[in-house]
Amino acid sequence: MVLHSLFALTLIVAGAGNAARLPSADEIVAKMVQRDDERRSELQGYTSMRRYTLENIKHHKQAEMLVLMVCRKDGSKEFDVISSSGWGGARKHVFPRLLEAETEASRPGGPEDSRITPKNYSFTMLRVAEVNGRKAYVIEVVPKKEKKYLMRGTIWLDAEDLAIVRIEGEPAKNPSFWIKKVQFEHKYEKHGPFWLAEADTSTSDVRILGSTELRIDYFDYIVTDAAAVEARLP
Repeated sequence: MVLHSLFALTLIVAGAGNAARLPSADEIVAKMVQRDDERRSELQGYTSMRRYTLENIKHHKQAEMLVLMVCRKDGSKEFDVISSSGWGGARKHVFPRLLEAETEASRPGGPEDSRITPKNYSFTMLRVAEVNGRKAYVIEVVPKKEKKYLMRGTIWLDAEDLAIVRIEGEPAKNPSFWIKKVQFEHKYEKHGPFWLAEADTSTSDVRILGSTELRIDYFDYIVTDAAAVEARLP
């Protein structure tokens, strides 16, 4: 009994020591926002290709869309659909709405700011982890309001660059009566000094349709100046 108590006490003290060595979430997030603002000011724009894959498990349906995305210096995005195939309902209704929603959310001064900042979220430091061989802070994020483009979940923050490398969570507000639940994961990769999207995966439990999975793969990045970005537009 004594040994058990001593062992438990050792674990508690060790855990307290590890927690004490962790910086506060608010301190790290403040630095993250500052570094993110610096990177945004340096980024003149970029282009990439995207592959959207939508699969409905219950009805064995699948659709795919290939898109050229252009992001300008102000953060606004424009999309050009290169090709689409498969499930007609997804191609006609789902894919266009996805592009419209992201175009709307990316506009400067848009209806709702979706950035992960203290203005929109409260933060709690959870632990330190490793992502692709790099140290990362794992932080819980809780939205201050149930807004359309906000989320609740967990972020992984690269400890050296103070950039988000992974997000897991769910929307702060249910996007539709027809959707019972949504879980998503976003991953980012480094291109020069910038961390840009690598892959997104979301699973939605949709009334009538059942479980539907959407995956977006990002590739062929060109991070360059504004003139070159405009030149790549069709």
